[in-house]
Amino acid sequence: MKKITVYNKEYPMRMTMGAMRRFKQETGMEVSEMTTEVSLMVVFLYCCVASACNADNIPFDLDIDKFADGLEMDKLTDFVETMQQDAGDSKKKKVAPRTSTN
Repeated sequence: MKKITVYNKEYPMRMTMGAMRRFKQETGMEVSEMTTEVSLMVVFLYCCVASACNADNIPFDLDIDKFADGLEMDKLTDFVETMQQDAGDSKKKKVAPRTSTN
């Protein structure tokens, strides 16, 4: 499980459907429309952490600004690299075509 440390506290971090929904609620745009603007990346990272904490029943009481204030640039860079790697991995996973069994 991927984790991130903010204010010396470790939180789970992963992309979930909830994170994508949160991002849409916060920004009005779909994740697929996201640019490489730092502010958008911070919001998406926040949504990934908030959603993972919610799913894992871990208290997460930071708002976006407080989260961003405690976020170091290298953490954001690591997250972007992780997203790119995960996207590459998902493209490699192809479902085998179904064959009929007549």
